[in-house]
Amino acid sequence: QVQLVESGGKLVEAGGSLRLSCAASGLTFSRSHMAWFRQAPGKDREFVASINWSVDRIYYADSVKGRLTISRDNAKNTVYLQMNSLKPEDTAVYYCAATYSIVSYLRGEYEHWGQGTQVTVSS
Repeated sequence: QVQLVESGGKLVEAGGSLRLSCAASGLTFSRSHMAWFRQAPGKDREFVASINWSVDRIYYADSVKGRLTISRDNAKNTVYLQMNSLKPEDTAVYYCAATYSIVSYLRGEYEHWGQGTQVTVSS
C-alpha cells in the first residue's frame, strides 16, 4: 500500500522560510516521479513543482519560480519543498503526489497522494 506523508507545514510570517517533507513508502521511490501541489481555500488544487526520478527534469509553476525549490533523497524515500520569501498568497494545503508514468504538471498524471500539510503565511 502506497503511503505519502507530508510534514513541515506551519504558520510563518511573510518573507520567511519553510521546508516541507514528504516521506514515501510502499512504492519504488527511486523510480517514481514526484510533485507538490497546493490548494487554497475556495480554489482548485494547483501545480507547484515536480521532479523526475533521475533529477534531470524539474518543473515549477511560474508563481513560485525562484522562491521554491523541489528536491529528493532517494536513499531516504523523501521529497522536499524548500520555500523561501514566502508570501500570503502561498497560504494553502500542500500535497505530495507520486507517479511512475511521466513527470508532469497535470493532477491527473499522479496516482498517489498524501493527506496534505497546512502552510499559512501571515502578512
